[in-house]
Amino acid sequence: MSSCKYADVIVDIVHEKLDKPFTYRIPEELADRAVPGTPVNIPFGTSKRLKKGYIIALKDEPGTGIDPSRIKSVDSIAAGNVSLEDEFISLAAWMKDRYGCTMSKALKTVLPVKKESRARAGRKDPVSDNRHEYKLHDPNAEQKDAIDRFTEVFDAGTQGIFLLFGITGSGKTDTYLHMMEHVIRAGRKVILLIPEISLTYQTIDRLYAAFGDRIAVIHSRLSPGERYEQISRCRSGAADIIIGPRSALFAPFKDIGLIVIDEEHDGAYKNENIPRYNTVDVAKKRAQMHNACIVLASATPSPESYMNALKGDYTLLRLTSRPGGAKRPDIEVIDMRDELRKGNRSIFSDRLAGLIRERLDRKEQVILFMNRRGYSNFVSCRSCGNAIKCPHCDVSMTLHAGHRLVCHYCGYRIDQPDRCPDCGSPYIAEFGVGTQKLEKMTKGAFPDARVARLDTDATAGKQASEDILRDFAEHRTDILIGTQMVVKGHDYHNVTLVGIMAADTSIYASRYDSGERTFELIAQAAGRAGRGDKPGTVVIQTYKPEHYAIANASADCFDGYYEREMAYRKLLNYPPVTHIWTAQIASTDPVFLSEVSECYSQIIRGIAEQYNAEFIGPVDPAVSKVKDYYRKLIYLKHADHELLLKVKEEADSQLKLRYPDILISIMHDFT
Repeated sequence: MSSCKYADVIVDIVHEKLDKPFTYRIPEELADRAVPGTPVNIPFGTSKRLKKGYIIALKDEPGTGIDPSRIKSVDSIAAGNVSLEDEFISLAAWMKDRYGCTMSKALKTVLPVKKESRARAGRKDPVSDNRHEYKLHDPNAEQKDAIDRFTEVFDAGTQGIFLLFGITGSGKTDTYLHMMEHVIRAGRKVILLIPEISLTYQTIDRLYAAFGDRIAVIHSRLSPGERYEQISRCRSGAADIIIGPRSALFAPFKDIGLIVIDEEHDGAYKNENIPRYNTVDVAKKRAQMHNACIVLASATPSPESYMNALKGDYTLLRLTSRPGGAKRPDIEVIDMRDELRKGNRSIFSDRLAGLIRERLDRKEQVILFMNRRGYSNFVSCRSCGNAIKCPHCDVSMTLHAGHRLVCHYCGYRIDQPDRCPDCGSPYIAEFGVGTQKLEKMTKGAFPDARVARLDTDATAGKQASEDILRDFAEHRTDILIGTQMVVKGHDYHNVTLVGIMAADTSIYASRYDSGERTFELIAQAAGRAGRGDKPGTVVIQTYKPEHYAIANASADCFDGYYEREMAYRKLLNYPPVTHIWTAQIASTDPVFLSEVSECYSQIIRGIAEQYNAEFIGPVDPAVSKVKDYYRKLIYLKHADHELLLKVKEEADSQLKLRYPDILISIMHDFT
C-alpha cells in the first residue's frame, strides 16, 4: 500500500505539448492501487469530461511552487483490461526511474511508430526474396533435452529464464526455433532479438522458410513506411514472430509467450543513447508483464548470465557438440613477435599466408577478422607527436580510403592535410591498420582472389550488407574481410579458414570488461570455420599469446576463461560481483560542467557514506567530448541494486533544488 499523497500523471500522450507530468492528489481509497504505470481517470482543464492519464511517479509533497489547495484529485482507476498503450506507459515509467531519463525520452523509445508514417508506407515487405523450403531438423539428444525442459516450464504457465549455452555450430538456432514453434502453436507471440542488422538476412531466410509469412521484420534501415507496415502486422495479429535488433523488443504484441535474445553477450544490447538501457533487463520486465519465458542464447555467455545460471536463477541448457558429426576447427596461435624476429613485417604471418593460398587453390573460402574499421587507426605528426583529432570530440580521427579522415563518434570528415594542423610540419603519417587497409593488402597479396569487406562503412546502403553476405554465401567472394559483423552467427559451410588478424586489439581498451570482449570475439570468430563437412582451421595472430583471454579462447576453454575473469572481477569489485551505477553529466560549457559535477559528487558522497557504498568521481571518460558536449562520469558501487536507485533518488532531489533543469542520465553495470 502506498503512503504517498500525490502522483505525477502524464495526460493524453498523443499531443506532445502535454508530454509532461501534472500533479494530482491520491484519494485514500485509491492509495493501495496507485502505482507507477496505473491508468487513471482525471479531471483536466475546464472540460467536465474525465481524461485518461497514467501515473508515472509518486511523491509525499506536491512540489516547489505548487499550491496544495489548487491540486485536483484522481477520480478513479481506469476500468477494463490493460491495453497495449497502458503496458507501454507502465514500461516507460519503469525505464524513466531506472535509467534516469525524461518520460518523453522513455515514451519515444517504447512506443511504436505513429500512424502519420502510413502515408509514406511502401508495398514491399522487407523479407528476403531468396526463399526456400526449410524444415526444422530433428533435434539430437542434447537439443531435445533443452527443448523438453523449456516446454515443461512454458506449458506449466511459469515465467522461466533459460540460458541456452552451446558451442559455435551446436545448433542453438534450430533449438530455439523448435521452442518458438511450440509457443506459436499455443497461440502466443514470439520476439526474436539479434544484435546486428547484418544477421537479419540469413536468419529471416530460415525463419520465413520455417514459419511462412507470419513474421515481421524491423530494424533501423527500414523507411518510416516500412516500419509502420511491420508494426501494423504485429498490432493486427497478422504476424506471430518479430525479428530485429533491440528495438524489436517494443513490438505491439498482445500476448507474448517467448522472448529470445540471440548472442545475448553482445554489447549491441546495451543502448548507448538516452535512455541507456540494458535490453536483457528490459526484456525481463516486459516478459514479467506477459508471464512470458526468456531464452538467452550464446556460445560465449556474459559473466552475469553464466553466474545467474550457476546460481540457479536461470535454467542452464548446454549444447556441447556439433550436429551431424561436424568437428570443431583446429586452432593455431601465431606469436607475431617471432614473425618480426625472422624479418616478416607483413600483416600476414607466413603460416596464415600459406593457408590462404591453399584454401584458394581448393576453392574454399576464408574469413579475415580485424576489429578495427577504416584504413588506419590514426594520422600523427612525426615532428610534434600530435594526432589529428576531431574538433567536436576528444578522439583521434580515423583514416579511410581516399585520404579522408573520419570521426567515428560524430561523423565529422575532412581531407587528410598535407601539413600538421598544430605545428605545420609536412612529416605526418598513418599508424595502425583497419579493415580498409587490410582489404588493400589482401588484394595485393592474393591478386587472383575475389575479396569483399563487411563493416559499417561498406554497408551504408540499405541492402548493402545483404548483398555482400549473399555474394559470399553463393561463393562469388573468396575472402571476406570485416569487423565483428563477420563473426556473429553466420553459417557458411565452405568457410574452412578464419584468420584473426590482431587478436589483442581489444585487450588494451580502457574498460573493465576488455578480457571478456577479447575472449568473445576470438571464440565467435573461430566458430565460423569448419561448420560443414570440411574441416576448419583458425589462425590467431597476436603479440600477447599468454593473456588468459587469448589462451583460453585458443584452447576452446570457456570455463577456464570464466574462472580467471571472475577472479579479476571479485578482486576489483566489478560486475557481476557488484553493481555499478554510472552517472553521466554533459554540457557544452566545461566550466559549468565542472561546477555541477562537483556539486553532485559532494551530494552523492555524503549519501553513499551512509549506505557504505563505494564512490568514485567526478572523472573524465575515455572520450571526454562528443559532438561538442563535454562529459563527466561519477561511479557508485554496491551489491544491492535497489540501494543504488535509492541513493540516486535522494541525490537527484537535492541537486534539483540548486539546478532544477539538470537531468542526470545513468547507466547500470556498464561504462
